Amino acid sequence: MEGTTAVVTGASRGLGASVARLFASEGAHVVVCARDAAAVDGVAEGIREDGGSATALRSDVRDEFDVERLMETAAREGLGKGIDVVVANAGVYHGDPGHSPLAEDAYSAFDDHVRTNGRGVFTTVREALPHLADGARILVPSGSVARDPKAGFGSYAVSKALAEAVVGQFAVELDVPVCVVDPGQVSTDITGNGPGRALEDVAPMFRWAASDVSAEDLSGAIVTLKDWKGVTR
Repeated sequence: MEGTTAVVTGASRGLGASVARLFASEGAHVVVCARDAAAVDGVAEGIREDGGSATALRSDVRDEFDVERLMETAAREGLGKGIDVVVANAGVYHGDPGHSPLAEDAYSAFDDHVRTNGRGVFTTVREALPHLADGARILVPSGSVARDPKAGFGSYAVSKALAEAVVGQFAVELDVPVCVVDPGQVSTDITGNGPGRALEDVAPMFRWAASDVSAEDLSGAIVTLKDWKGVTR
C-alpha cells in the first residue's frame, strides 16, 4: 500500500483502528476519524510512533458537514493525488447482541442505528467521491445478519441491511468499485467482546480487498472470509 492514502471511519478502536494500523504499517498514509477525538488522536499517535503516517480528525458520520471536511482534509494532507481507499467502518450497536428484539427497540435506538450504520455509509461514500484518486475503491464492513435475519439483532440488523443496499446501488451507478467486506464473527467492543476472530486476524482481509482483488470482481460484491481464505491460504 506504499504511496496510497486511506480514510478509515470509526477508527478510534476495534476493527477500524486495527485496519488503520495495518494499512499504515504497509506504507499508506491513513486518515482516521471517530466521534471520540481523544481516542482517535491516540490511534494516530500510536501509528506515528510505530513509524507510520497518520492524520486524525474528530468526525461524526451522522453529520455530512463533518464528513465533507474529513474528505477534504484527507485529499489535502495525504499524498497529493486524492484518496485511494475508503473504509466506511463507523457503526454503533445499542443493546445486547442477540438479545435486542426489534419490537423492543427504542425509537431512539432505531433512528441512531439507521442514521449511523446506514445513512453514515451513504454520507461517507458521497462525500468521498469528489476526492477519489484513479483506481480508488470503497470498502464497507458488514455481516451476515444483514442478509440472513437472526432473532435478537433488531434494528442493528435492519441498519446493516440498509448499508448493504446503499453499497449495491452505488455499485451500479459508479465507476468506482464499492463493495461489502464480511469478515464473519469478530470479537469487538460493538459485539460485547464475545466469541469471534481476533482483530489482528481479520484486518489483513481488508488489505487484500483494498489492494489485491480486481476492481471488476470487487464492485458490488459481498467479499466473505471464505473468499479471502480461498485465495490466500
